[in-house]
Amino acid sequence: MNRIDAKFKELKDRNEPAFIPFITAGDPSLEATRELIVEFDKRGSDMIELGVPFSDPIADGPVIQASYYRALSGGVKLSDILELVKDVRKKSEIPIVSMISQSILFKNGCDNFVRSAVKAGFDGATIPDLPVEEAEEIMEAGRKEGFKIICFIAPTTTSDRMELIVKKSQGFLYYISVVGITGVRSELSADITENIQNIKRSTSLPVAMGFGISTPEQAKAAGKVADGVIVGSAIMREIEKYGNQDDKILINNVGKFVGELVKSTKNQN
Repeated sequence: MNRIDAKFKELKDRNEPAFIPFITAGDPSLEATRELIVEFDKRGSDMIELGVPFSDPIADGPVIQASYYRALSGGVKLSDILELVKDVRKKSEIPIVSMISQSILFKNGCDNFVRSAVKAGFDGATIPDLPVEEAEEIMEAGRKEGFKIICFIAPTTTSDRMELIVKKSQGFLYYISVVGITGVRSELSADITENIQNIKRSTSLPVAMGFGISTPEQAKAAGKVADGVIVGSAIMREIEKYGNQDDKILINNVGKFVGELVKSTKNQN
């Protein structure tokens, strides 16, 4: 069983939402990213979304864009990230999902990318700039290797299109809690509960929610309605804050912040 499926089954049996931190590979360094993933696992995270930096992240806010720029400026390449995940697998079995641009995907070839990703230890991918209508090639490559291609649903997604996305998505569905780009926000939309309940009525796949969740309080609220909670920009902002300090200080402080988010997500009393 794919690690993503196994983790969501385990959490469903415990009636717990998943906590999924996003980080950019190579910011502030590949070594720090490797240690942060292991630390997040120790702090109780259930899955990792690992950003593969690229030069035109259309759906990402300024914090993640800046982290991509720093990683690319450091010379980080896809081959480096595959090696990073291989190293992580010596210490951790936490499910890891890549967030990757279709430009990198098709440059490498869908079959080649999936085989390389699975060999390294990745479990799936999100591809925010690839419409589901154009995703059959990568989905077929994923099916052959047990590699999950996770699709997005937004508040503006029509019912017909949602039906197609639900049918195509693998592993889980990624619900975008706000319209627009990623980034931290002060509050969550009031119609989120209704939207997620509508999605759940049409699929047995878990629904994880991301985009705009930035505080422990918001993570707790999201965990009440979704099967998973994804936090990215708020974590990357902490990494940026401590990125110029010793790795031990970075890992301890960012790990502590993630630990607080995990605790809030899981504490549904």
